[in-house]
Amino acid sequence: METYQIILIVIAVVLLAAIVALYFLGKKAQKKKEEQDAQIAASSQTVTMLIIDKKRMKLKDAGLPQQVLAQTPKIMRGSKLPIVKAKVGPKIMTFIADEQIFNEIPVKKEVKAAVSGLYITSVRGLRGPLEKPAKKKSFRARLQETYNQTNAELQAEKEAKKAQKEAKKAAKQNKQK
Repeated sequence: METYQIILIVIAVVLLAAIVALYFLGKKAQKKKEEQDAQIAASSQTVTMLIIDKKRMKLKDAGLPQQVLAQTPKIMRGSKLPIVKAKVGPKIMTFIADEQIFNEIPVKKEVKAAVSGLYITSVRGLRGPLEKPAKKKSFRARLQETYNQTNAELQAEKEAKKAQKEAKKAAKQNKQK
């Protein structure tokens, strides 16, 4: 065997080992996440709160209790999380929102939220349903929309020029008669 064939075989074996390892690690992480979700659901309470502000900010800048910062891994302290400041009863508290519901949380409105400790897992409107935020269009969808709009304008211009030419022709024919 030549050296390049040996190198390709070694690379293929390493890639295969990496894929297998990632598969098993992913399965393990998924089981762990399901257990955590079950614990969160078991300990959640429904609370009425007035949402004051929401934004993505670093954990250490969010104003969370010192105990929460001490429990989080050092890698997570620098990452940005969806933070919600809300008035619950007479207290103003800081919560961490679930990533999937963060965009649905309305600002300056009263909501009923399922809260597990400092973690907001779901939100419902207190008086009627919540407004769904407009979904952001992808880059391709925006390009397609711009293309369609420009194409429609171009077709309208062509029709207008064609109508103008026909009007001139008709005027010329009327003059000749």
